[in-house]
Amino acid sequence: MNILCNQKKLANAITNAQKAINNKTTIELLKGILITAKNNKLTITGYDNEISIETSVESQINKEGTIVVNSRLMGDIIRKLPDTFVSIETDEDYNVFINCLNSRFKIKGLPADEFPKQEELSMDNMIKFNQAELKNMIRQTVFATAIEPINPTLAGELLDLNGDKVNLVALDGYRLAIRKSNLEESIDSDINAIIPGITLNHINSLLSDEGNLFVGLDSKNIIFIIGDTKIVARLIDGNFTKYESLLPKEYITKIQVNTRNLQECIERAALLFTSAKNNLIKISITDGLMVITSNNENGNAYEEVSIEFEGENIDIAFNSKYLLEGIKNIDSEFINIEFGGSVNPAIIKPVDGPEYIYLLLPVRLGN
Repeated sequence: MNILCNQKKLANAITNAQKAINNKTTIELLKGILITAKNNKLTITGYDNEISIETSVESQINKEGTIVVNSRLMGDIIRKLPDTFVSIETDEDYNVFINCLNSRFKIKGLPADEFPKQEELSMDNMIKFNQAELKNMIRQTVFATAIEPINPTLAGELLDLNGDKVNLVALDGYRLAIRKSNLEESIDSDINAIIPGITLNHINSLLSDEGNLFVGLDSKNIIFIIGDTKIVARLIDGNFTKYESLLPKEYITKIQVNTRNLQECIERAALLFTSAKNNLIKISITDGLMVITSNNENGNAYEEVSIEFEGENIDIAFNSKYLLEGIKNIDSEFINIEFGGSVNPAIIKPVDGPEYIYLLLPVRLGN
């Protein structure tokens, strides 16, 4: 291999590929990135048995070839080089020579023959998404996926496509987040797929606020094409919970409140908490007023926030972390919160903006 490449573009491609690498792996080959110089194109690939991320970079290919190099070491070297062109050469003993102006490096590589090969997915029938819209959809839902759940489907999000409608749904047993949107072009048949939450976090880090991306699926995998970057990931097998049936049909109390005012009150009340296991806040709602209190061995906190109110007075308690995560991901100036009673789920919705639903189970209050 003998190539010449722009330092910034190469550094960016390596950074993208590194997102797919599991740093806990003991397999030396999977600690590396695959560098492929072929067909007048340089491709950098990272893989961890679940997800593959590859980015193509414009390069001058003087001699084709492939090699695997340690991801951390290669990335650190390239990012520290000057903003100019970088020369990379390899020899038959898998040595990698990196030259840039007055900098010279020689590092050891590995043969690329045993680097895992991803299945080739069909590029037909790709679905177009707006990058900024999908980025917001993921941001507003992915936090509600479960960590190490008993039911593996809860570690992912449901991508629910119907005609020109798209829903992204996350559920962990304590809360449910649903973000709805529209596709620019309708699809012919319904699609349901469960995408790992960790994959969506990787995707979100690659999305920008401009342009489109394309998504394709088969029965086992999903592919994302974002500019010169291709991500292929395994889907989660199983049946996702019928989330629509979890949404309450009626409420006994409904309030409207300024989103940021409520967020700041909860954040202050939560300052007393030093443990994720002891972070309960109590909310008391009466006509025109919401009172938020917290109480533990560190002391107590009291907050008031003005509301618009209809229905019955209510006392209810929530995990403050879960409540905050739903509220701070809403972009609307005001939110509506619907309560079905002190032991039933509450529903939080923005007053305006994209359609978003956040359901949260309360914590039972002692006598």
